[in-house]
Amino acid sequence: MNRQALLLLPGLLCDRESWSPVMPALREHALCRVPDYADEASLSAMAGRVLAEAPPAFALAGHSMGGRVALEVLRRAPGRVTRLALLDTGYRNRPDGAAGDDERTRRMALLELARDSGMRDMGREWMQAMVHPDRLADAALVEDILAMVARQTPERFAAQIDALLARPDVSDLLRTIRVPTLIACGRQDAWSPLAQHREIAALVPGCRLEVFEDCGHMAPMERPDAVAAALRDWLTVPAATGLRAATGA
Repeated sequence: MNRQALLLLPGLLCDRESWSPVMPALREHALCRVPDYADEASLSAMAGRVLAEAPPAFALAGHSMGGRVALEVLRRAPGRVTRLALLDTGYRNRPDGAAGDDERTRRMALLELARDSGMRDMGREWMQAMVHPDRLADAALVEDILAMVARQTPERFAAQIDALLARPDVSDLLRTIRVPTLIACGRQDAWSPLAQHREIAALVPGCRLEVFEDCGHMAPMERPDAVAAALRDWLTVPAATGLRAATGA
């Protein structure tokens, strides 16, 4: 079997570890690679770094901020992306007015905590809204997330915050997608809720919407078996046919 290239794009404060629980189950179908954004401070620059190291054609899956980067990759090089998966992500720009100001304030408070107390201590606060409440008692999962966050730096965190605060609205781009596309999230994702993913799915022609049960925002780490199963199905859909929209999710 010829395995296709698959780029797995990590989210805010994440690295290869965020996708590690999923990759073993995908080896039969894909050659997986997890790009690094270095200290890039815009989604466009992150996408440029991804493309500079990518093969000529590839499947593309992005989690959280990685979904935003994936869409920038698609915008810049649509002919190279053979299929697309967007997990626990968003599509709107930062809102104007009080809502946008509140988002910036909350992000900057976490950055200040990272600078004052260290990335690991900040990670304990950050992850409260990132995983299903029941998973906060899972010591192994919590440690994996905290160790991953601790590998980052306040400088990289600041750069990624800048990138997210300046994010574009991608509604028009979503309407142009013509490759097999999976939209997926944890049912209890408090940061990028299911309702938002239903909106995304309504914009992407022929996509499939998948919901991971008993799962928060960190789906690839919280529910790797369910995520891997969804990605395997997506990877095996013939490129010419796309995906049928799921119902009942």
